[in-house]
Amino acid sequence: METKRKEKKHMPVLLELFLLFAEIGATTFGGGYAMLPILQRELVEKRHWTTEEQLMDYYAIGQCTPGIIAVNTATFIGNTKAGMIGGIVATLGVVSPSVVIITIISIFLQNFSDLSVVKHAFNGIRAAVCVLIMDSVIKLGKKSIRDLWGWIIFLCVLLASLLSGISPVLLVVLSGVAGIVLKPVADRSAAKAADDAAKSGTEPEASGTLDGEKEDRT
Repeated sequence: METKRKEKKHMPVLLELFLLFAEIGATTFGGGYAMLPILQRELVEKRHWTTEEQLMDYYAIGQCTPGIIAVNTATFIGNTKAGMIGGIVATLGVVSPSVVIITIISIFLQNFSDLSVVKHAFNGIRAAVCVLIMDSVIKLGKKSIRDLWGWIIFLCVLLASLLSGISPVLLVVLSGVAGIVLKPVADRSAAKAADDAAKSGTEPEASGTLDGEKEDRT
């Protein structure tokens, strides 16, 4: 009985997961990163299923694990929301539209691939996708990069990505290691600065009190 109740409880969530990721899979052009602004709007702003920081973590893990980043991210989100069955449902939802659309396109590809209208349409879509990705990167960057060390890691990864052929997986792993090493140093520096500021702020008050007592005695 308890198992049936749990299944009934999860059914609306599972259906919502499938329909949501099916819609995302059907309307996303340009790969997994193009899905980022849609996930941000649907999961963070509308449904409040996750935070922007958690969404960035899902993308980082999805980048490091085998498979397509869009599918991996959908699996993580579904699993977080409704367990293992939620991960499976979200994965099926995000890949189903692609399978159907690609099957249909493959049938008629030879007839439409050379049409100038189709080429121009995809050029416009790619430009729009770039803008949407940039907008999401700016919004998420404001929440994710909060201190000097964060900016240093960001700039180092940006330069390494632009100027070298280092694997994104390696960049993510190295950034994690850098965060583990540098974050405690940054916290200790911030704590020390706060202590120094507190001490410098209390000393004048103490001296002022002593001066006042001396004046009262005189």
